[in-house]
Amino acid sequence: MTQTLLRGKHLITFQEWTKNEINMVLSVAADLKRNFALGEPHRLLQDKTLFMMFFEQSTRTRNSMEAGMTQLGGHAHDLTPDKMQLSHGESAKDTAMVLSRMGHGIACRNCFYGIGNKYLRELAQYASIPVMSLQDDIYHPMQVIADLMTIQEYFGTNLQGLKVTISWAYATSHAKPLSVPLSQILLFTRYGMDVTVTAPQEFPLLPSIVTQAQENARLNAGKLKFTDDMDEGFCGAQIVIPKNWGGFANYSFEEYNQNEEACKKEMKANLEKHKDWICDARRMRLAAPEVKYMHALPADRGKEVTDEVIDGPASIIYDEAENRLHTAKAVMALTMGGRP
Repeated sequence: MTQTLLRGKHLITFQEWTKNEINMVLSVAADLKRNFALGEPHRLLQDKTLFMMFFEQSTRTRNSMEAGMTQLGGHAHDLTPDKMQLSHGESAKDTAMVLSRMGHGIACRNCFYGIGNKYLRELAQYASIPVMSLQDDIYHPMQVIADLMTIQEYFGTNLQGLKVTISWAYATSHAKPLSVPLSQILLFTRYGMDVTVTAPQEFPLLPSIVTQAQENARLNAGKLKFTDDMDEGFCGAQIVIPKNWGGFANYSFEEYNQNEEACKKEMKANLEKHKDWICDARRMRLAAPEVKYMHALPADRGKEVTDEVIDGPASIIYDEAENRLHTAKAVMALTMGGRP
């Protein structure tokens, strides 16, 4: 019998959830999406409280969680370090234990390299209510579950052999975390997809996560391969996800945090070598005729992608963004509600 009781379960990464549990999230998300479209109330978390801790800015994540809690009948507190004693050095342990006495769920975004995931795991260690990652330096489970839902809506639930290209792209807004591509290679390979990662050599992914993803591919008859040629990566792809990420994996957590300024300077210099890594119409023509363009947003228009592509018929970015709401609600309803 499939296990459906997820009440109280932490979500740091879906790598730690079974496929049955992930499929339950997708099933509930589809039901909640229909409820939302039909205007049917679905107050599954009546009078419950979610504490949202944001160490960085957010648009889709904050609003999908806060709107989701409202639609589920509960309330979300939008917290930032300046609103809490975090700014005075309060520990993750104390924060988790206090908030556990006052509400029903804790959600946190902390993307600082070498710090974020460690902080979330400490919250989870001491919280007696579910802790949900809103992104850290290694994982972004709320994004990748929405990605998976969107892919299934366009290509069906059997994704075996689906050709997906996760590509680095040039951007200047900031050195974006590794968590989106890392989460994608972990989850997509579990669903048997044929995943290609294309990136300049100066922008690798974390070797430990790559090793896990390769094992996922082996166990699920998927594929995971790498190339440093963007054109090669796009050839025949049915889904392309061109997105910038920083060169953090060139450094250990300790090395980066001890020499942050020097590492950032080196990443900046490496970045400027690859201004031609852009998703444009020419590269889209290398892909399969049915190709779909995805991006977690915000996209650096004119750098990561041209307007012609992101606003074109292959783009499904707004479906992907909307599904952040439905999948977030599913995760919250299952972990904060469920059978008593």
